[in-house]
Amino acid sequence: MTIIIDPQCSGISGNMIIGALADLGADKDKLKEIMKKSAQIVGEINVDFEKINKQGIDAMYCHVEMLDKNRHVHYNELVDKINALELDEDVKKTSINIFKRIAIAESKVHGKPLEEIHFHEVGASDAVADIIGSVWAYYSLNLDKENIIGLPIAVGGGQVKTSHGVLPVPAPAVLEILKDLNFKGGPVLSELATPTGCAIYAELCDEIKEFIPLINGANVGYGAGSKDFEHPNILRIIQSSSTDENDEIDVIETNIDHLTGEEIGYLFDVLLEEGASDVSITPTIMKKNRQGSLLKVISKRDKREKLVNLIFKETGSLGIRINPNIHRGLAKREFVKKTFE
Repeated sequence: MTIIIDPQCSGISGNMIIGALADLGADKDKLKEIMKKSAQIVGEINVDFEKINKQGIDAMYCHVEMLDKNRHVHYNELVDKINALELDEDVKKTSINIFKRIAIAESKVHGKPLEEIHFHEVGASDAVADIIGSVWAYYSLNLDKENIIGLPIAVGGGQVKTSHGVLPVPAPAVLEILKDLNFKGGPVLSELATPTGCAIYAELCDEIKEFIPLINGANVGYGAGSKDFEHPNILRIIQSSSTDENDEIDVIETNIDHLTGEEIGYLFDVLLEEGASDVSITPTIMKKNRQGSLLKVISKRDKREKLVNLIFKETGSLGIRINPNIHRGLAKREFVKKTFE
């Protein structure tokens, strides 16, 4: 099974994730209970779910209302309070990892040590409810055993008012959280991606892709955002069977005519150690009838840049050919342990 988080059009926020997971089937009554209980470590909240229509698309809206906006808590204190909650250990651990992503981003942006970060900089009671609620819903649907793919996040544009004044979109904390992930500006002059939503996305996703991979049997949940645009302001989460027989790879090639057999053997081993899916070296005849070798490396997209740089470093090649997005068929297989008498 494959899970795809798709924030390409309207970005991502905590309550949009909860709405989409509830639309996929997470128990809304239990979610309300979990969210209210978790938020009490910072402040009281009201939680409600409503099916609404966003420009022709029915989506689940999770409305979270903060009743106490003046309580603050340090990051370390927040971690202790989460650990004290009566929740599954996986839920607490993943929630703390998400808060740590936000706190580290805020720490870097504001130039403060992690232990000095106040919770009003990390979020507020609604952020606590959004994060713990999202993680609980995620585990309640057994998505922890799935392959979670994230598509590029639309972050919006323009400016946003914060407790630190008017800031450009994406806000510095969002930019810090997403610095190693795929995101894009637009399609509207509005903030579309919140630190809470981005941190949940970054923690849950196993892999980031530009496009939806080959899938079948899709079940889709739609989470509604609070704003209204000319396009549907929704986040969709797709639960689908992925075809085991197909995969997408990059093929990296270069010609070699100046390395010894020992150097080629070393290169072969180090490429596999650094994440190449496969490496082959084929004898060939190059220009002026020189004997050489064709180096071919099969790579996942997230390993490509690292492997290309490694080939440049180890071979001194002046040019490397890259064939991206090659589809390959995969035979179904399983490991069977047998004991022989």
